Amino acid sequence: MNDSPGWAPPGSSPSDEPDHGAQQKGEPADQPAPDQRAWGEQWARRQPPPGRWAATGRRTPPPVPPAPGGGGWGTGRRQPPAPRPGVIPLRPLGVSEILDGAVAIMRAHWRTVLGISLIVSIVTQGLITATTGLWFNDGRGKETKVLDDPDATVGQALRAVGDTLGDSGVTLLLGVLGTIVTTALLTVVAARAVLGRDASAKEAWAGARPHLLQLCGLLLLIPAIAAAVIAAGMTPGLLLAVAGVPSEGAALASLGGLAAACVAAWLWVRFSLAAPALMLEKQGIIKALRRSFKLVRGSWGRVFGIQLLAVVLVFIVGAIVEIPTSLVAMVIGGDNAMDWLSGESVSVGWTFLIVVGVGGVISSTITFPISAGVTALLYMDQRIRREALDLELVRAAGMSGNSAEGHGEDQPTVGSTSWS
Repeated sequence: MNDSPGWAPPGSSPSDEPDHGAQQKGEPADQPAPDQRAWGEQWARRQPPPGRWAATGRRTPPPVPPAPGGGGWGTGRRQPPAPRPGVIPLRPLGVSEILDGAVAIMRAHWRTVLGISLIVSIVTQGLITATTGLWFNDGRGKETKVLDDPDATVGQALRAVGDTLGDSGVTLLLGVLGTIVTTALLTVVAARAVLGRDASAKEAWAGARPHLLQLCGLLLLIPAIAAAVIAAGMTPGLLLAVAGVPSEGAALASLGGLAAACVAAWLWVRFSLAAPALMLEKQGIIKALRRSFKLVRGSWGRVFGIQLLAVVLVFIVGAIVEIPTSLVAMVIGGDNAMDWLSGESVSVGWTFLIVVGVGGVISSTITFPISAGVTALLYMDQRIRREALDLELVRAAGMSGNSAEGHGEDQPTVGSTSWS
């Protein structure tokens, strides 16, 4: 019998449980209980008549009657709920719980979260707007004209593609920079929110500042790895095109680039938890990449699916904000803005760029915390499943509980994380 507080066998309580080894008051000594009498009578009616028993002549005893309320001693016992000091329960999380937890962090600590996200969005979107207006504005449209020209040489086409990828790569790099920095800052907020503690923007900055240079290195290294893989896949086709076989070279470059892009996407997912590993475990760049690689091992599909859902959610929220502002920008910009968007014009006014930039700031302020929260909670969920991180979180929150069931087969290694 379990004597733990708040637990009793099904259908009884400690105060009214009869003593089966003693005679009850007002009941004959050998008189069976009413339920047992009824069960014995039903069993007797189901037995064959005398003379038709088995050869041994032994009568089997009647089966034990079921306990009132159904089930035995173990069937009615329920596991205690997982401790929940903050925004998530401290146990392995489902997909919806990770997405809901990211939104819950933003709602519970909206001043800190939106403040950090707004500052990062203003900086990154301001750089993107300034870069577009000063650097790419006059050159826009030239690459499109070259690619549409049927008489263009292979060298001209490759230079046009390179210029287009360079233009897109700069803006993409700035966007990734904002995402990584926001993830780093909000990981501190998420770690405290899981424990039910508040974190100010000053505390988040104090936790992230010693690792900013490492984060910048991580920011440059992951895209560089992906770009190197894609370049390696396209190189044979490009060399073949330069050697004088343009059609076969282009086909081989396209096929190699597609295969390399799949490999790059696989690596990107394997390295997607490196930023929170660097922040919470105080890891270096290479160790953080190895840590992420290990945590995602065996769960690539699940991590990819959750990250993809987060991307879709971010895209939908961003579209809801950016579509109206883009329409306003096109109305203000007039025909010049429409020609610039279609690639027929090489310049556009600053008013159009500023209105689009404002929409980008609003969109990024909302979407940065979602993607950052999903990444941080996904990292914690993988450690809970593999290393019983929830036990350390329970101790850090000053609670008692046991949520170790359902973890992975790896042994707990939770001593290297700092949640304060």
